[in-house]
Amino acid sequence: MISARNRELLALVPVALLLTAGFAAVFAQENSKLGDLSLIYGAYFFAVCLATHIYLRLRLPDSDPYLFPLAALLTAFGLVMIYRIDENLARDQANWFVLGLVLFAVTIHFLRDYDVLERYRYTIAVVGLLLLLAPRLPGIGAQVNGAYLGVDIGPLAFQPAEFSKIAIVIFLASYLRENREVLIVGARRLLGVTLPPLKHLGPLLVVWGASMFMLVFIRDLGSSLMFFAAFLALLYVATGRFSFVVIGMALFVVGAWFFASHVPHVHDRVDIWLDPYHDPTSGKYDPGGDGYQILQSIFAQADGGLFGKGFGQGLITIPGTNNALLPAAQTDTIYSLIVNEVGLFGACALILAYLLFTARGFKIALIADDGFSKLLATGLTAVFAIQAFVIIGGVTRVIPLTGVTLPFVSYGGSSIVANFVLLALLLLVSDRARREARMGGS
Repeated sequence: MISARNRELLALVPVALLLTAGFAAVFAQENSKLGDLSLIYGAYFFAVCLATHIYLRLRLPDSDPYLFPLAALLTAFGLVMIYRIDENLARDQANWFVLGLVLFAVTIHFLRDYDVLERYRYTIAVVGLLLLLAPRLPGIGAQVNGAYLGVDIGPLAFQPAEFSKIAIVIFLASYLRENREVLIVGARRLLGVTLPPLKHLGPLLVVWGASMFMLVFIRDLGSSLMFFAAFLALLYVATGRFSFVVIGMALFVVGAWFFASHVPHVHDRVDIWLDPYHDPTSGKYDPGGDGYQILQSIFAQADGGLFGKGFGQGLITIPGTNNALLPAAQTDTIYSLIVNEVGLFGACALILAYLLFTARGFKIALIADDGFSKLLATGLTAVFAIQAFVIIGGVTRVIPLTGVTLPFVSYGGSSIVANFVLLALLLLVSDRARREARMGGS
């Protein structure tokens, strides 16, 4: 029987081969000849992943064997697509990938006993909220496409919301683990609906409400949805009361209606979602219309068909001009470019990778014995899955388009680094849970 770590190693081999084949396809299309550069890139990628595998073999021998290969697969796919867009962006993304793995290893080294996070839950919550507020601070805040997402401090630029999501999940998991019994026992029925006790739910609502306010304040609606989904997922897992989820959804509907009616930025996003043809472009070949981005996203996906046009075949800019045919192809609409070049089948394979990652995360939550581990794995997996849904749903017009990144795939240093920290925490939980299950079974 193949051990867990050997299964992980074997899974990394086809990932490196897929990256090599992807780069080879891009080089063949752009240069009309195939050199050995794709093999060098593939070997470099495999060497970095192999070093990480060896580290996991030494530090977390019982951790889940499929999460890291799935993250490597998504990262490899993203590197190929970003290189196809811009070689310099791909080089930056590769550097962020390596830095993400370094912080991945640091997280595992210093948080082997991750129960310490419970003792500092309020400090972590405050740090998370301050990170959300940072983009609106004068002098360091940066506005992108109407949203305050980034922070620029000298040579350092990052998106704080990517790290804040982890901090808020840690707080919610810790608080609910400690107070889940009083939330269940203290619940009261009113008009056939089970209501949670406000005395003990108050601190949660304060932190959740503050995060919602700040996310609207900085206009990062995608992250707001992720926070809300993680909040409901953890509340349901902690209490088992579906009525709490119904109440939360009702609050969400009321809040969505209010913000869509009174906040111009949210109102504009909803209007574009409902009728993108109202202002598709302000002139011939002018990407100035409000509905231009989402319409071009839909057209690109339709143009890809079932099997795609092939790597490097999709048009990103209008021929003969510098105007974007597919705006923000490396970030917001990278999924549309993927569908255009590898088709619906390739996009479904990408979605399947996200579903497998999510399934493994929830399986870790199921086998974890202690409440904090179970809730932490649930929250981290939920926020990861919702982030993928938000961006894919946005570019396919299932929901309004928001400015979140596609985990491990979209260009962005903050995103890939934060998601590798998230992966490290999941592997820490899985190592303990699987080790205890193995020892209990023996």
